Amino acid sequence: MHRRVAGALVALVLVTGCGGSPPEPEEAAGTLEELAAKAGCVPDIGTQAAEIRQANCRTQSGSYVLATFATDRGRQEWLDGADDYGGSYLVGRKWVAAGDEAVVTALRGRLGGTVTTGVHHSGSGEGHTGGPHGRHGS
Repeated sequence: MHRRVAGALVALVLVTGCGGSPPEPEEAAGTLEELAAKAGCVPDIGTQAAEIRQANCRTQSGSYVLATFATDRGRQEWLDGADDYGGSYLVGRKWVAAGDEAVVTALRGRLGGTVTTGVHHSGSGEGHTGGPHGRHGS
């Protein structure tokens, strides 16, 4: 009996880790509408093209832009252009959520992905409200 209990405890420690951090959320995949549903928003779709679909979303955490891409390269090109405007991004394989850091960090619990931060290069003081991708955050 004691061996079973000890074995179960060892297995539990191996599975959960030794008091480590919570498990990484699984990265979501799907269409713009499917990702928006997982995030808890009804998307206000603004761009529908072969390479990119983009929508404004609002949840209890705040507003953000959600974009899906036909290719990994398209996503990377979008991120490269957006980086000039600063801001925070939650990045998945073929999708990005852009908004305030607190918003994209909260979204990570629902969508998985990696939080990154762009570097603002403009001297206008506008932050991440303009540029080629619309208003990211309000």
